[in-house]
Amino acid sequence: MSWRVVIAGGGFGGFYAARALERTLPNQSARVTLVNDANFMLYTPLLPGAAGATLDPRHVVVPLRAELKRTELVIGRVSGHDPAGRTLAVERVDSSPLELAYDQLLIALGSVSRTLPIPGLAEHGIGLKSLADATAVRNQVLQCMDIAESIDDPARRREYLGFVFVGAGYAGVEGLGELQDFAAHAIELYPRCRADGMRWVLVEARERIMQEVPESLSRFAQRELLARGIEVRTRTELLALSQSAATLSGGETIPTRTLVWTAGVKPSPAIAKLGLTRDSSGRLPVDRTLRVAELPGVWAIGDCAAVPDSSRPGSLCPPTAQHAIRQGRLVARNIAATLQGREARPFTYRTKGVVAELGRNKAVAITFGVRWQGFPAWLIARTYHLLLMPGIGRRLRLLVDWNVALVFGRDTSAPGRLGTPTPLEAEQEQG
Repeated sequence: MSWRVVIAGGGFGGFYAARALERTLPNQSARVTLVNDANFMLYTPLLPGAAGATLDPRHVVVPLRAELKRTELVIGRVSGHDPAGRTLAVERVDSSPLELAYDQLLIALGSVSRTLPIPGLAEHGIGLKSLADATAVRNQVLQCMDIAESIDDPARRREYLGFVFVGAGYAGVEGLGELQDFAAHAIELYPRCRADGMRWVLVEARERIMQEVPESLSRFAQRELLARGIEVRTRTELLALSQSAATLSGGETIPTRTLVWTAGVKPSPAIAKLGLTRDSSGRLPVDRTLRVAELPGVWAIGDCAAVPDSSRPGSLCPPTAQHAIRQGRLVARNIAATLQGREARPFTYRTKGVVAELGRNKAVAITFGVRWQGFPAWLIARTYHLLLMPGIGRRLRLLVDWNVALVFGRDTSAPGRLGTPTPLEAEQEQG
């Protein structure tokens, strides 16, 4: 009888684990089933490019059925878990229930946008976590300029030409950089909007933007944004959001119809349905081999797991794609080793570097301790993503899109919505 391996989640961790299991386990020795809410893996670091029209949104996804030849794919959402009976409950895409029995279960359900109980945020804010979010933000920018072009009242026009990003990590800075660059090209087609100009504001609660990189690169990124006329507000928080304005902690009110929330992530809500112990942040604690300590045969990786960081004792691995990929590959080998009666190996990985594009062919990057900025960093970032994208066909699509955008500029049409944008969850204020 073949072993039953179930993988919950088809992001970076789940996808690379499934692919590694196909290569590690002998043919016909195991039945590997991957549960995901879509039939593709989203290459999340390229979402800003899809939002900013340097990439076709269809080209920042990896079709799971095409890349995983020996893995069964179930499209649906995790709805429950019976640890004693070793079954995972799934609600399929047609809303019908399904139970998957397993010998080994890998939980790689990823994360969602982390929101705060800020008045108006859930009603009027937009996230940047899914493909639908990226196209919705792009459409919103174009729609605001379309409306502003036909408004006579300058005060009302300012509402539609004000754009605010809250959260200055990778997602916020890259998303703002790409969208502002896109809007700067598009506004040439709107004479009245061009005369008034746009206002772009980046809001960050901490003392500097991009805490993930050294201060020198953070300062370069901030100088680059300021040189484009983008306002940067550090040590500032969003207090309230209405349909037409954002109120900041310094008392400033910014007229805007577009606020993009990129201030952190939290584990997928599906984690709460598994009946497993979670830490204070909602993640699943695992040991160094990526095994959920309380249950044999259950593993967890990626953004939903609290993975000890071997390079920083006492700390946890950051929620990055490169960590999820390495965890996925290792957990596949550990699952295979467990099934074959061998010992599991601990996860040891040190971040090789970081890249963050800023738009306008500029970026910041660190590779093996060497710091880069400007155009060389941009080339490194593009090369890194090109090499990391699975499949030659997907890489060629990226190359074509990037070169078309370089030669002919960004496409300023609204692509319509791809799926349903993820609503920001309304959280209740405590106390």
